[in-house]
Amino acid sequence: MREGIHPKWYPEAKVACACGNTWTVGAAVPEIRTDVCYNCHPFFTGEQRIVDTEGQVDRFIKRLEKRQETVIPTSKKAKRRKEKQAIVELVDETAEAEA
Repeated sequence: MREGIHPKWYPEAKVACACGNTWTVGAAVPEIRTDVCYNCHPFFTGEQRIVDTEGQVDRFIKRLEKRQETVIPTSKKAKRRKEKQAIVELVDETAEAEA
């Protein structure tokens, strides 16, 4: 290996999470700070937590609500379509019974 090109290695580098959890790892820096770790990440804890980045969650919820408003008339159409289909089936059954 060439001398002087590799960073200093810290075999006991300390990792500190925002939740207060700490552990040691080998790294090129003596101390690492992180926002989320295995102790507080929603995947491991099972809780649902939304991290809002510049209002993206609010915009998503508004879009979802707007979509739900437009989906309701479509469901009315589907209901009418089912009613018409039931009438057609009833007429077919009575026509078969008469024949």
